[in-house]
Amino acid sequence: MLTITKNALALTLSVALGATFSSSVYANNTSLEAITKDITHLASDDLKGRASFSPEIDQAADYIAKRFKEIGLVPMKGEHSFKQSFDITTIRPASLEVTLNGKLIAADQLGIASTIKAIKWSDLDDFTLHSVSKKDNMREVIRGINQQGGKHVVLINPAHKKLFAGYSGYFARGLKKLSLDHQGAIVMILTEESTIDTINVAAKTTIEKQTLTNVVGVLPGNKLKDDVVLYSAHYDHLGITPTENGEDSIYNGADDDASGTTAIINLAQYFANKGSNARTVIFSAFTAEEIGGFGSRYFSQQLNPDDVIAMINIEMIGKPSKFGPGNVWMTGMERSSLGEELNKALASKDFKIYKDPYPKQNLFYRSDNATLARLGVPAHSFSSTQLDKDQHYHKVTDDLASLDLNSMHKVIENLSIATQGLIDGKITPTRVDINKVKSLGKIY
Repeated sequence: MLTITKNALALTLSVALGATFSSSVYANNTSLEAITKDITHLASDDLKGRASFSPEIDQAADYIAKRFKEIGLVPMKGEHSFKQSFDITTIRPASLEVTLNGKLIAADQLGIASTIKAIKWSDLDDFTLHSVSKKDNMREVIRGINQQGGKHVVLINPAHKKLFAGYSGYFARGLKKLSLDHQGAIVMILTEESTIDTINVAAKTTIEKQTLTNVVGVLPGNKLKDDVVLYSAHYDHLGITPTENGEDSIYNGADDDASGTTAIINLAQYFANKGSNARTVIFSAFTAEEIGGFGSRYFSQQLNPDDVIAMINIEMIGKPSKFGPGNVWMTGMERSSLGEELNKALASKDFKIYKDPYPKQNLFYRSDNATLARLGVPAHSFSSTQLDKDQHYHKVTDDLASLDLNSMHKVIENLSIATQGLIDGKITPTRVDINKVKSLGKIY
């Protein structure tokens, strides 16, 4: 567990070691002391891992809102405060009973993902039937159904027993939805049968609403005030895991993503102090990225995405990248001209924004940028983490002591330089082709 003494020591050492170094190398657009103070608080044990729906994530939201107010930002249009609250719905299976071809199916051979309150199917016209044989790709079939939406029964050969168990277990934990606009269900049956003569499906779900909160601050623009540049990061993490031996049980989420949240706060401070932004700049700390990206989904519905010139989503910048301290890589560089434009501003600084070195991880779709990219925004995530070497990702050891705050400061400095043209209105990157971006599923 990261103790208060350890936090204080890390703060003292980081400031002492970094202050003189930054004065000669950094642009000094941001303060290492302020950066260290912000991340020390956000990654502290007091916030208990900032899990969605916890009291501690509300405390984190309070801190970010306070910082936005101190900086001089204003709430987003239509909001009375920096807190942008909204509800999501959790739908959990309450009961499921299936009789197939005259035989009652055992509970452990059934699985359901449903956004429908109650199901009573007995006619083949009530649903679309699918059969997954031994040789079929079950994962592709289920994904295709999810993209399609609607009502489905899937007969799955026992050869897929292990994958079936994975899906049914995942569905049993419940589905979280921003809205229930798309009503649909997938009923999975593990069986040797591949056809249906008769069937009866009876199912019920429980529905619960819970509140989540983004924290959004705006720096109004001048000459190009209708254009928006968005800086974002998610401030939620994984909370606490129970232990029996008293060892560290808090997922502090220092790198993921207190580092990114700290970056947007301090970039807001820099651009507000400068006071010369032609475009409107929005700084958004998203909630619920770890449980499905609901914060960015809700946020994207509160403005016209055509007005967003670019989204700089900052995700895990607390350690040096494989390209060296201060350098970052961005996801989906080939999808817009943003990376190329930003690198022009860094050309004389001996730093660079690199193409995502981990393409097999599908990182473009694994953070909040994907939501805005699906709407055509040049929306990309910027990171320095070395995914092939990082031993702390989603571990309780992702605490302040695992970070290199000098490197993190350098990343923030370089992003302030690289993105200045966006703020001034001198850079307008090409849009993302929405036809080449995978859409979200409709059922789960």
